[in-house]
Amino acid sequence: MDSTFPTSPTYADHYCLGPENQTATATYKSDLTALLDSFSSRASHLSFYNVSLDGIYGLFLCRGDASIDLCRVCVANATQLLPQRCPSDRRAIIWYEQCMLRYSDIDFFGQVELVPYNLRWNSGNTTSPDEGNIGTRGFIYTLVDRAPYSVNMSSGNVIEAGDGTGRRYGHVQCRGDLNVSACSYCLRHLINQSETCCIGKTEWRVLTPSCFIKYEMYPITESPSAPPSANKGKGGNSTRIIIIVLSTLGSVFVAILVGFLYYSFFVRKRSSHLMELGIRLSDEGHGEEMQQFDLATIHHATNKFSWENKLGEGGFGPVYKGKLPNGEEIAVKRLSMISSQGLEEFKNEVKLIVKLQHKNLVRLLGYCLEGDEKLLVYEFMANASLDRFLFDSEKCKAVLDWEKRSNIIIGTARGLQYLHEDSRLKIIHRDLKASNVLLDDDMNPKISDFGTARIFGGNQIEANTERVVGTYGYMAPEYALEGLFSNKSDVYSFGILMLEILSGKRNRGFYQESGQILVTHAWMKWNESKGHELIDPSIVDGCPVSEILRWIHIALLCAQDDPAVRPTMSSVVLMLGSRSVNLPQPLTPPYSAARFISMSDQSSRSLASDQSITSASSLLELSEKSETTELDPR
Repeated sequence: MDSTFPTSPTYADHYCLGPENQTATATYKSDLTALLDSFSSRASHLSFYNVSLDGIYGLFLCRGDASIDLCRVCVANATQLLPQRCPSDRRAIIWYEQCMLRYSDIDFFGQVELVPYNLRWNSGNTTSPDEGNIGTRGFIYTLVDRAPYSVNMSSGNVIEAGDGTGRRYGHVQCRGDLNVSACSYCLRHLINQSETCCIGKTEWRVLTPSCFIKYEMYPITESPSAPPSANKGKGGNSTRIIIIVLSTLGSVFVAILVGFLYYSFFVRKRSSHLMELGIRLSDEGHGEEMQQFDLATIHHATNKFSWENKLGEGGFGPVYKGKLPNGEEIAVKRLSMISSQGLEEFKNEVKLIVKLQHKNLVRLLGYCLEGDEKLLVYEFMANASLDRFLFDSEKCKAVLDWEKRSNIIIGTARGLQYLHEDSRLKIIHRDLKASNVLLDDDMNPKISDFGTARIFGGNQIEANTERVVGTYGYMAPEYALEGLFSNKSDVYSFGILMLEILSGKRNRGFYQESGQILVTHAWMKWNESKGHELIDPSIVDGCPVSEILRWIHIALLCAQDDPAVRPTMSSVVLMLGSRSVNLPQPLTPPYSAARFISMSDQSSRSLASDQSITSASSLLELSEKSETTELDPR
């Protein structure tokens, strides 16, 4: 790569991370100053340094190909600028093109953190489809594979563009306190991020607190806004820049004017409807993408909620298939007018889903509030839900081969990881099950039904409730028996779902056949080195048995009794994607899960085997206080 650096560091972005309502004390500021003062001297001979001082944790990271002089200057600038930009915050981070610096009152050393992040790309696509789809991806993957094993967890290279337009430059790097597995996971997550926005662009970069990826047309050692060195100083450039700036300003003015008119005439009207539900537009995150449908349009789309268009019945109302005038197929969830809890669930679902954007989450297209009707409009999922295939032996054998099952498991894991760790909110789903995993035309999974989900704020890691919501067979023991739920409750549900996908058997249905629930049976077989007996016979001849046995192992780790020893979803995604990650042994058989299923089976004989429940106080009241949430937008 070109070793010519800019004469001074280039500022990229910063975040003041709070915490809210807790400003830094004078003592904290004094200690922070002392910590930052040590950074400049360290940067004169180190490219990475982390240290703690009286409860303050800080580090700096210089790009692996930066000179010591530039690293020192970059870190010095960062130590001066960040406290000025975030004077009252105990936690903050700043990125330059050549270095990153952060500090916090929480120990983050050795941990993979993917937020906040800075994602930027140019507007131009590569002129060669092969470069965007094949060349770039392969180039970046090569760098990502190499970086975790490099001395400074950094790798960079140059590649000739596939369209003959010149060279492309790439650089990836992790923090020095991460291990190989954590670095690999962080970088591969950024590759996934780039797939949805930038992989076909000529320039893009993703910066996170733990790692980064950069890909550009010019040597990355130069300022990202600089033109190629061959054009520097040539006449006419200044005129061209002025024209571009003036054109851009004109475009910005028009955009602002259009945005103001849109807000005045449309957004205020929609906001008033949401305010009736206690939902403020400013809280919606991606609210500008929400569409308000009128009831006449929904009536026409669903043939006035005809029986033929009905897809299913949930605890909060029926779901109907519809088709909009433009031909787009939709699924409409109609809030039950007799449900005492329906309004709250509706409010919850709107507030949550509108903020979520991930390819493995069902997409909310809009809503309708007219008269007594309260409707949610979703994208239509042509293949309905996973349970329709998984628990039908003929469909399962014909459609769900090993490739599709593995894709469903990985996609669901990534969607759940996004909810727990990567979205703007920390969201606990609380009802993950086969019927709430929807499948699109290509059998890609999307998690659905957020009516019972809960938002966790700040550093909250668990909560307690007297109203237990979920589904028999998928609920974690601590949640079902004590009302305690956390992200580890969802991890337990995911472990059960994995076992069902790999075996083709229902967790509770298996209990009714043999006297054991599936998770207990799976643990016993795996512990006896007979895990291969769990694999669905319809796929066992055409699948990598050793890989499935490893995935059964992962599922059992997720379904352990003690939530503290269950892995996080980011760890699960890492374990699923890399055979080099060593798996710990599950600690104990899932006795509590079996005990809970036995109790619930005795107390609710009349309920369906995959029925969702709402319990106000104890397991003895389950059969009296139950609601079903069987189906969601299809």
